[in-house]
Amino acid sequence: MTQSILVGKGPEPVSILSRMANRHGLVAGATGTGKTVTLQRLAEQFSRIGVPVFLADIKGDLAGISQPGGGNRRVAERVAEMGLEQEEGFVFAGNPVMFWDIQGEQGHPVRTTLTEMGPVLLSRLLNLNEVQEGVINIVFHVADENGWLLLDLKDLRALLAHVAENAAELQTRYGNVSPASVGAIQRRLLVIEKQGGDLLFGEPALALQDMIQTDEQGHGYINILAADKLIHTPEIYSTFLLWLLSELFEELPEAGDQDKPKLVFFFDEAHLLFKDAPKVLLDKIEQVVRLIRSKGVGVYFVTQNPMDVPETVLGQLGNRIQHALRAFTPRDQRAVRVAAETFRQNPALDTETTITALGVGEALVSTLDEQGIPGIVQRVNVAPPGSHLGPIEPEVRKAVMDQSLVKGVYDVSIDRVSAYEILEQRAEQAAVASAAPEIPDLSEYFGRSGKTAPTSSTGKAPARRAGTRQTPVEAFATSAMRSLGSQIGRQLVRGIMGSLTGGSTRGRG
Repeated sequence: MTQSILVGKGPEPVSILSRMANRHGLVAGATGTGKTVTLQRLAEQFSRIGVPVFLADIKGDLAGISQPGGGNRRVAERVAEMGLEQEEGFVFAGNPVMFWDIQGEQGHPVRTTLTEMGPVLLSRLLNLNEVQEGVINIVFHVADENGWLLLDLKDLRALLAHVAENAAELQTRYGNVSPASVGAIQRRLLVIEKQGGDLLFGEPALALQDMIQTDEQGHGYINILAADKLIHTPEIYSTFLLWLLSELFEELPEAGDQDKPKLVFFFDEAHLLFKDAPKVLLDKIEQVVRLIRSKGVGVYFVTQNPMDVPETVLGQLGNRIQHALRAFTPRDQRAVRVAAETFRQNPALDTETTITALGVGEALVSTLDEQGIPGIVQRVNVAPPGSHLGPIEPEVRKAVMDQSLVKGVYDVSIDRVSAYEILEQRAEQAAVASAAPEIPDLSEYFGRSGKTAPTSSTGKAPARRAGTRQTPVEAFATSAMRSLGSQIGRQLVRGIMGSLTGGSTRGRG
């Protein structure tokens, strides 16, 4: 049964039909025009009809969606003006929430592995050029051929060093691997580690089904990623969200047209996804957005300016909510025209002029009807959420996490045997083999001098008694063995850990 989500009211109510919610959408508008409140309204309404939601909390003020609202004068006035209590059954209530945090501070840790992320997204995360991306592809091929797990950044460091040391052997199969390229990648890894990106990789890796849950009342869980710190490292933020979207596309089965989505995914600060993205990645994003609808996932981009979204993607966003735009510069004026042109025009409304005149909490809205046809644009007052507006106290967040479905599942990291441990063990074995003592052959010496090697009455060379001093030859052999063994051992271990490019050991991080 198709349900509807009220967005707002103007001359008539405007709603998003649940059956059309997987046709994706756009929430746009300048800073301070009400995008965050609109996002909160949509998220909680999807939750109320049983649809799980994922969103990133950029400013730290979406956590209030877990708590009942009330006590806000402006919200109370809007509810009364729109008659929501009588017509829509509006109530102040919290929603089921799961908090997530790559840093593991404001939510359950969320991790993936290098293998799951893959070379394309990893290269974007590290901001690599085409040649360096080629080296990353070689590393993944070598890992696959040998059955070595690529789980975290120490695995990647170890494999980069291995590939560099065996570049001559690998060249005939994969092409040249230059020390300069390996060094550049190792330096980028240092930057990512300092930004906290190493916490993103490891195990236990996120199981997507843990995010697609409903509570005992049938309400969808709202998954909130703490991103107030993460947003300062835009490469990590955008790459992680794109990976999550790609994993949903890869793992979820075909669903076809359903009465409501399996999941709604809000991509806040969407311009970070497309900024400086290479064409191969843009093509991938377009493909995912176009096809993920059939998996029952709706994607809603949240950004300031519709021009932040490429036209090939913008054309696939059927449900659109446009808050006010400012037209102070020529680029701003072009953005206003683009935004106005993307709507199905309303003869009774000058869309381009209205966009710059919208107040806080007002929006131009166009949604898809039962046949998937965009409705004419309407100017509406956006309905407020019934949950708390703003951040919550740390103890309230902790209480929510203590009742979480995934409490204890991701809290402790696991370090399985993977590429790093295997290569480290190989280095130790090589060092031991190189350090094995060789017994000097003195037969030639005895032959030239006319002497015979001393033997016992049994005809065998007598064993040296404990406590006797070493001969000069034995002392020299022992000293050389120790020196050579320790030197080779240090060199091999440093090589595995990336000393060719100035990388640090695992302990030093």
